[in-house]
Amino acid sequence: MKKFMNSVDTVLTESLNGFVAAHADILVLGEEHKFIRRKVIKPGKVALISGGGSGHEPLHAGFVGHGMLDAACPGQVFTSPTPAQILGAAAPVDTGAGCLFIVKNYEGDVMNFDMAGEMADGVLQVVINDDVAVENSSFTTGRRGVAGTLVVEKIVGAAAEQGMALANLKALGGRINSATRSMGVALTSCTVPAAGRPTFEIGDGEMEFGVGIHGEPGRRRDTLKSADAIAEEICAAILGDLGDRAKGPALLFINGFGGTPLMELYLMYNSARNIFEKQGVTVTRSLVGSYVTSLDMAGCSITLTMLDDEATSMWDAPVQTAALRWGL
Repeated sequence: MKKFMNSVDTVLTESLNGFVAAHADILVLGEEHKFIRRKVIKPGKVALISGGGSGHEPLHAGFVGHGMLDAACPGQVFTSPTPAQILGAAAPVDTGAGCLFIVKNYEGDVMNFDMAGEMADGVLQVVINDDVAVENSSFTTGRRGVAGTLVVEKIVGAAAEQGMALANLKALGGRINSATRSMGVALTSCTVPAAGRPTFEIGDGEMEFGVGIHGEPGRRRDTLKSADAIAEEICAAILGDLGDRAKGPALLFINGFGGTPLMELYLMYNSARNIFEKQGVTVTRSLVGSYVTSLDMAGCSITLTMLDDEATSMWDAPVQTAALRWGL
């Protein structure tokens, strides 16, 4: 295993120190490295809190700031944050309008955010389950929450910035989640620092189809195919799951898993866009890059979100975070 680190025990805390120091104009690090929050808290605004295991950077800490999250709590690598972390993140950003938890559908995340919500007042939550690859895995009951989490955080974050009430934000988050579908494919495994070896073995001529963001298996192991063939199967699964809703304007998001060059991600964007537009989807908004990663895994996911006027407006609204910045 070759990684830039001093020790397995300090890799997360040292990374968080560097991250917050690099973005000290907008971020503050919480006590004992339990959470990251906005530097400037907006009074009267519903607070948005998310979190999950580290290793998916820039998710979630990279999306803390104006127009997205108010706080994020990073667990250890691929390990859910504790209820105490979640409550610690919520306390300094709750100005009295309530808190919305945005939670990926993984058993540990859901359980711990549920527990935190039960111990706090004025909390609602949205559970993200955009992955169409598998209904159940070793990490979940039901569909996983993957790259579509970013889309929900951005659109709901913009609405919260504009003063939308808690119950309406929850409804908006649920609606965007239901309009979003994702699927991923891995060309290599990832290596968790504490394990020191790849999570799974895969041959040079193989790919793991329908993989999750923790390196967990997907639909099947298959021989490596062309980018167009990979995109065709993923897009077909997304379109089939959306059914009659897959018509009209949409956001196309190609997400890298941490070890894939941008050249390849844009190639996949080209393939997916051509496929979707032939089927009646009009790509009006786009995002390409490594935003919801799986450490050093080579691979990508394709996410499609069907848009209406409100969702488009909220996507276009100004945002200033470490990982997304536009309109300001």
